[in-house]
Amino acid sequence: MKYIKHSVEQLLIAYQLIRWTVIIIPVSIVVGSLVALFLWLLEEVTAIRQQHDWLLYLLPLAGVFIYFLYKKLGRNAEAGNNLIMEEIHQPGGGVPARMAPLVLITTIITHLFGGSAGREGTAVQIGGSMANMLARWMRLSAADVRIILMAGIAAGFGAVFGTPLTGAVFALEVLAIGLIRYDALVPCLIAAVFADIVCSAWGIHHTHYQILFDKSNIVFHFIHFDFLLLTKVVISGIAFGLVSNLFSICMHNIKAGAKKWIRPAWLIPVAGGVIIIAGCYLLGTRDYIGLGVTSPDPDGVSIVSAFSNGSFSSWAWLWKLLFTAITLGMGFKGGEVTPLFFIGAALGHTLAVLFGAPVDLFAGLGFIALFAGATNTPIACTLMGVELFGTSHVLYFAVACFTAYYFSGHAGIYSAQRIAVRKDHHID
Repeated sequence: MKYIKHSVEQLLIAYQLIRWTVIIIPVSIVVGSLVALFLWLLEEVTAIRQQHDWLLYLLPLAGVFIYFLYKKLGRNAEAGNNLIMEEIHQPGGGVPARMAPLVLITTIITHLFGGSAGREGTAVQIGGSMANMLARWMRLSAADVRIILMAGIAAGFGAVFGTPLTGAVFALEVLAIGLIRYDALVPCLIAAVFADIVCSAWGIHHTHYQILFDKSNIVFHFIHFDFLLLTKVVISGIAFGLVSNLFSICMHNIKAGAKKWIRPAWLIPVAGGVIIIAGCYLLGTRDYIGLGVTSPDPDGVSIVSAFSNGSFSSWAWLWKLLFTAITLGMGFKGGEVTPLFFIGAALGHTLAVLFGAPVDLFAGLGFIALFAGATNTPIACTLMGVELFGTSHVLYFAVACFTAYYFSGHAGIYSAQRIAVRKDHHID
């Protein structure tokens, strides 16, 4: 009887695997294709903005257009990632399909006119809204809708960064601090892998980063790391966690303060646009607007340049933090993650110079660890380090991400993220 029962269980598992594969593949095709379109458009408008500097001066008007577009058509879609997460926690009105085109268009507008924003939020919202639309067409149950929404998050994240394993684990880990949802493990993995394949099939190429550091002062043959370097990584991890907390607090407070003090509401993005323009003028550079992955100026500050030993502003991380918090906190659209990569890589570069540590390694650690602190997803970010930089320094990746996670506190960039296990070890 036990053998028969075990065989039945295996058949049920096989059935669920096949069923979810059939359900998820359409989601992956749609999300992967839309993310590919988004990334292509993003590259095009970034090139246009860099060729026409005067577009930055239209940023306040672009903000007004975004405000009225969401006011007229957005409704609950303006809640963005938080709406998707709340719908997974407690199904209600659903995630509207209009979220995908709205966030795609408005993110492109933000980047065209010089806002400092990222792309993860847009990709995740595309994934969540398309997954919910397909779930309605398939008439899935409430329990299955939760899973397909998580798969949508995984598909969007995996495709936009070319990191499918990270995308899958991120979707499982981001919903609640200290908890991973294993009920959606296989659907999320299938969604992230297939969406990444579809996105790549459209000819989209992701930026490649390299950590060339490959030297450690090993005293004992049975210890496979440098104690002094590890100490520097721990100290840096604390800094990454504190700065990620600072970013979350700044963004939330700017948003709340703008709503409280600026009237009428459409003036909020106008004020934000004016501040961004003034910031570029005062600093004498436009390195802190847009994505910041690369810079048209060979001597400019960017994520890529943070991995090299060239000249680099010690406060680049702070300027990018402020530019992004103002952009996203005052009504413009886009993600937080790519700016977090910039902030982390720039801070890692600064700390490496201060500590006499390898610049490329510490830029890579900041790249993933600041993200881990701001989103409370240390495991996903450790895996991102492996997918982006290889396995040679995985111990340092884990130490930096886990340390940043604890020192970032319970604040994060997603207000809908719940606390399952507190970081001070008390159950909530």
